[in-house]
Amino acid sequence: MIFQDYVFYVLAAILVFAGLRVITARNPVHAALYLVLAFFTAAGIWLLLEAEFLAIALVMVYVGAVMVLFLFVVMMLDINLEQLRSNFRAAIAPALIVGGLIFAEMVMILGGKKFGELTPTVHGADYSNTAALGELLYTDYVLPFEIAAVVLLVAIVAAIALTLRRRANAKRIDPADQIRVKRADRIRMVNMPVEKDAPAEGEPT
Repeated sequence: MIFQDYVFYVLAAILVFAGLRVITARNPVHAALYLVLAFFTAAGIWLLLEAEFLAIALVMVYVGAVMVLFLFVVMMLDINLEQLRSNFRAAIAPALIVGGLIFAEMVMILGGKKFGELTPTVHGADYSNTAALGELLYTDYVLPFEIAAVVLLVAIVAAIALTLRRRANAKRIDPADQIRVKRADRIRMVNMPVEKDAPAEGEPT
């Protein structure tokens, strides 16, 4: 075994441990932090596979943005942990069924002869992971890539539509009206005569 094999097994063990702690941690903040650890470890494994672009994207997008948002939402919401744990036993059976199906699909995809085809190959110094990824996305996988883009666009539009609910007593300002405003609409010059106060008693006029 070479040094990279030892590094892979160490990272894989940490990733499995972090994944288990995500679903077994009692505190949701701790579970989110373990998920951050899992993302970092997965990024390390991708670096071993010479997928530097995916590793950096995973750290910047998921750890730097998505998980920070998760932590803010979890800490801002007043989550009743006792209520969540009350139906825990009733959800064990569906969770085992879904987990078993996912495990079976992974074995069918990665197991047997296909697993040997996924072993990483050593590339030269002129190899660009970004160029190879872009070539695959826009040639062999262009249709799934476009479908995923449309799904994300629909999700963004739906999220915006859910937040733009009209309320009766809400005060709203139209940005277009603010842009079209002119000085004459806001300022009015008025000529007023000068008024001189009467001098106080004892002061010279």
